[in-house]
Amino acid sequence: MRRRHFVQSLATLPVLGAWNAHGVAASGGKCQLTGIGACDWTLRQTANPASLDVAKEIGLDGVQVDFGHTPAADGSLPLHDPKLQEEFLAKSQATGIAIPSLALGVLNSIAYKSEASAEKWVLDSVPVAVKLKTPVVLLAFFGKGDLRQDEVGIAATVARLKTLAPKAEAAGITYGIESWLKVADLERILDAVKSPAIKVYYDVGNMQKESEDVHAAILRLGQERICEVHAKDYDDLYGKGSMNFGRVKEALDEINYRGWMHIEGIKIPHGVVQDMQFDLRHLRSIFQPERLSKTAPS
Repeated sequence: MRRRHFVQSLATLPVLGAWNAHGVAASGGKCQLTGIGACDWTLRQTANPASLDVAKEIGLDGVQVDFGHTPAADGSLPLHDPKLQEEFLAKSQATGIAIPSLALGVLNSIAYKSEASAEKWVLDSVPVAVKLKTPVVLLAFFGKGDLRQDEVGIAATVARLKTLAPKAEAAGITYGIESWLKVADLERILDAVKSPAIKVYYDVGNMQKESEDVHAAILRLGQERICEVHAKDYDDLYGKGSMNFGRVKEALDEINYRGWMHIEGIKIPHGVVQDMQFDLRHLRSIFQPERLSKTAPS
């Protein structure tokens, strides 16, 4: 090929931006939220299909559904019941509200790191997620499940995650660790498990409370290690408290985040619907400005 023709052919190719230290195109990625949902416990409807009705009233796109906290006589959790699963599927179809992720909040009181029942619940959650067509399951590590300064607990957790990982991979389900652990300890766990099915469920409010640099931590974990994000402000309604969601968006933009964000509201002084609409509108003003015209009024 003549040099002139070669140069002309190069001009027709897309320009490739430089790559930064985090493996993200420095020319400027941009996060694209699949949707903004809320946790069913924030909606005051834990493991209840009525949570989807409340979500529709608020104007949310989806609901993160918890497995419930009170075991049945056979030791299973409420959402392990096929009948309840069918009710959730029917409600999702009727309302148009998605179920992007599930959560095992019960692990805060019955710890995954030490209790056999907790490990069984997690393993038994795989077929539930498959039936509900829900690709993400949150594993909670707070309360009795806290892993801070607990090397024995971390080692036990890694061992159990290694058992879970191949089952999750085969089913196409991702399990997200939500904890008080900072990014370095989370990386140790992920590096030890070595599975694409085990990631971090990143809660910006929790980690700000732990004095982590949220922006830097998101960049360090990257899109490949964050499965979903909780939006939270411990101090006030969104935009009035201490959480800078604009700064969060900058980090998610840089890692080119693709996925859901769920509101886990702490401050609800005026009632679930009114305050969740306020929080949702604030998030949409930052992450989905094109959706504001369709959002319920604040």
